[in-house]
Amino acid sequence: MNRDDLPPTELPPDVPRGFMARFRNYFLTGLIVAGPIAITFYLTWWFVTWVDGLVRPFVPIAYRPETYLPFGLPGSGLIVAVIALTLLGFLTANLIGRTLVDLGEKLLGRMPVVRAIYRGLKQVFETLFSGSGSSFRRVGLVEFPSPGMWSIVLISQSPSVEIANNLPGQEEHISVFLPCAPNPTTGFFFYVPKSKIIEIEMSAEDAATLIMSAGVVQPGSDPQKKVAALAGMANAARVANASPLQPAPAKVD
Repeated sequence: MNRDDLPPTELPPDVPRGFMARFRNYFLTGLIVAGPIAITFYLTWWFVTWVDGLVRPFVPIAYRPETYLPFGLPGSGLIVAVIALTLLGFLTANLIGRTLVDLGEKLLGRMPVVRAIYRGLKQVFETLFSGSGSSFRRVGLVEFPSPGMWSIVLISQSPSVEIANNLPGQEEHISVFLPCAPNPTTGFFFYVPKSKIIEIEMSAEDAATLIMSAGVVQPGSDPQKKVAALAGMANAARVANASPLQPAPAKVD
């Protein structure tokens, strides 16, 4: 069998490569391995430090770990915040807690500007953190921004009666959120006829990964097949870089 007839994954590994090519491949491999780990640790550390900065001023000096230790203890403020929120939820579940919450909501309801902000944020938090809520748990496809082009959307709730009565046509509409790549926290919100949405079997987490990677990471693909495909591409590129350029055959008149 001729060497050129071999598939890329069966080529011998002893093809000579230059020092810069090996250095580049090793560097990119290390970046792929260390990059996600470093960013994950950085974001986690930033969140813990941010919560500690918010909670620490409310903790008496006598109860702070750095008072008795020669160094600060990261995460102590986060632990205090979790305990405080759990205690607040426990107190709110009883009659006295519900009464205090109702009094606080009535007080906020008398403030013109604060009232709208509080009610909107409360509805958002209740919808997002409700165990029975269905907002942004379903994924669909919408023909956007032009015919023949499809975008991934997160399906939300049906519009309210006031909005539904003013939408054109008799068909039922539904609200969707179209995230932008590579930052899925920004995007477009609009109402779409229900028949124009193609719901797909994909979790919101997989959809966010697909959007953030701009289609590079496809959900549901076999990792072994992806590794084999990458190995084949690497072998083909290695052979192409190592093979000397052959002169074109002379044209015979």
